[in-house]
Amino acid sequence: MPLITLFSAPKPFTNPHIAMIQRNAIRSWTLLPDVEVILLGQEEGLAEAARELGVKHLTNVACNDSGTPLISSMFQLARENSNSDLICIINADMIIMPDFIEAAKQAMKLKEKFVLLSQRWDYDITSPIDFAAGWESQLMESVSKQNQLHRPAGSDFFLFPKNCYQDIPDFIIGRAGWDNWMIYKARKEGWPVIDCTPSVMIVHQNHDYSHLPGGKSHYEHPDTNENIRLAGGQANIRYTILDSTHQLADGKLIRPRMTSLRLTRKFELFLRAIFFFLPEKMVENLARPKRWKKRFQKLFK
Repeated sequence: MPLITLFSAPKPFTNPHIAMIQRNAIRSWTLLPDVEVILLGQEEGLAEAARELGVKHLTNVACNDSGTPLISSMFQLARENSNSDLICIINADMIIMPDFIEAAKQAMKLKEKFVLLSQRWDYDITSPIDFAAGWESQLMESVSKQNQLHRPAGSDFFLFPKNCYQDIPDFIIGRAGWDNWMIYKARKEGWPVIDCTPSVMIVHQNHDYSHLPGGKSHYEHPDTNENIRLAGGQANIRYTILDSTHQLADGKLIRPRMTSLRLTRKFELFLRAIFFFLPEKMVENLARPKRWKKRFQKLFK
């Protein structure tokens, strides 16, 4: 019986670069011990890729009117078709290695309910990975040389026990907001939010946004507004890795070190709590430090 079920809804395999990085990612998953993989959706080329890579493929995922899979349906299908105690939603451009499995095992020993996440390492890649012996150390060295640790905003995977997140709204995959809500939900429920960045290298293969209308980022997509509405408003999609309650380092859970970013975030939450009675737009203007900075810059031009 596997320890973890990884599930994802890949993009179409029509763009050569997207197809290549998705095959790289999914292949890395299949090489991990104690893991099963479920791919969801009816995107072009997905069925062929699933057969090629030897993973489970489910087509009956519910979608919005544009044909984009819904997170709620993805979670339900993963639960119903999983043989593991832990499930993990992950973006199909993420390469993971054995340190990921070790982090999951450690978190499971330490906590009954939790969500595990981390910052990602962004990586420019133009060719398929050769998964010969020692590929992990070669990749880690190459990623370290590029030295692009992504800022603590936006999460590309969430790993958690199967009994968590049983009431997911109908968020739209590939659009902004739902990942931030996952952290908000865990904090609201009192589950430990464990940042495993000190223990794990999760590799994001860089790509453009040509798969989205107009080639624009998912932040600018109209479906993002629907995700924000389903999340309960702007305040609930402001949660990031800065809101983690623990870090996993050297096999132990520790409290995150206080940094200027974390301090600023705590102050923002304090302001939101004080001014909860004001209209949402006004609270956003008062509580978000980035908006103060822009105002000061305008004043002193």
